[in-house]
Amino acid sequence: MVKELDLPVRILLGPGPSTVHPRVLKAMSMPLLGHLDPEFLDIMNETTVLLQGVFETKNHQTMAMSGTGSAGMEAVFVNLLEPGDKVIICVHGLFGERMVDIAGRIGCSVVKVESAWGEPIDPGKVKTALAANPEAKMLAIVQAETSTGVYQPLEEIAALVDDAGLLFVVDAVTSLGGMEVGVDKYKIDAVYSGTQKNLSVPPGLSPVSFSERALQVLDSRKNKVQSWYLDLSMIRQYWGQERFYHHTAPISMIYALREGLRMIEAEGLKAVTDRHLVLGRSLQAGLTAMGLEMVVKEEKFRLPNLTSVFIPEGINDLEVRSRLLNEYNIEIGGGLGRYKGKAWRIGLMGYSCNRGNVILFLAALEAILSELSFKLEKGAGIKEAAAHAKCTAESN
Repeated sequence: MVKELDLPVRILLGPGPSTVHPRVLKAMSMPLLGHLDPEFLDIMNETTVLLQGVFETKNHQTMAMSGTGSAGMEAVFVNLLEPGDKVIICVHGLFGERMVDIAGRIGCSVVKVESAWGEPIDPGKVKTALAANPEAKMLAIVQAETSTGVYQPLEEIAALVDDAGLLFVVDAVTSLGGMEVGVDKYKIDAVYSGTQKNLSVPPGLSPVSFSERALQVLDSRKNKVQSWYLDLSMIRQYWGQERFYHHTAPISMIYALREGLRMIEAEGLKAVTDRHLVLGRSLQAGLTAMGLEMVVKEEKFRLPNLTSVFIPEGINDLEVRSRLLNEYNIEIGGGLGRYKGKAWRIGLMGYSCNRGNVILFLAALEAILSELSFKLEKGAGIKEAAAHAKCTAESN
């Protein structure tokens, strides 16, 4: 007989999932309703309004796709692109490369604007690509590159795309709920995210938002959307006024998302983003004081909620992560792609983003590295992190 689950309580400080808030877990335990029950339809309406708040948009077509952030990515591309379309994709990490893969599978012509891993996209390169490809339909970019910890400023690139008249698509999987996304501010036509990062909700839904211009593109398609499951022309009827059945919604996950968003609304979006910024910079200051090197050189281009740091020479990646997990119940992420075995990714997202976790992680890492003969000044990381958090909070 398979035994009853008895799982350890982990401190999730990786690139996602982050720790789920107890209030979210409680919401998930609420009785199931039918996916067309009037009570549930009201919950969907409330979830849309709350999502509009964190996306910072008035787009009426704002909802949660059934599936993780990758489903949101694919939904945006398969609904807005058709075979033969040309798309400009900015690539500065693994998730930009995934955009290229999806567009290629659709049958699109892809123009890549690239930067080195660990660096943001140069707006000058975007300007050149736009001028060289006036027939392009869309430009897509990752705001928070999960594989590298790079923050991509959007303002200048958004203005360039707007002037060129292309659709502007943004991956906000690691940014939504932890930093400004600014959908209306930056005239973003389509954006997608995930629930398992800053929203303190389990993985399983992908919040998305589409502008009126994006919906006009959808309505003027020459061919059917290649994916039936992700076909927005049908799904928006379920999330809209018609309430036509498309597929059975993950009801308990919608409860969870609504509760996670309610907590952000109660704290205030600015207060939430400030918390991520203060504690993220505090963690980075502590790691630097310990003698570790950040993957992203310039602080202004570092994500506050996901820190990527090089593994010191002579230190075994798996040994440190295993000891963090087994001795301290702390999970962090290893490197992806070109950084596999070369970097750690440390997340401070949502419910996991608190001062106690910063201090605990730095203390645990210091203890392990000291035992592995890595030379560091004991206590320097914690001291610098605490000082930096205080100074940053006071300046805000």
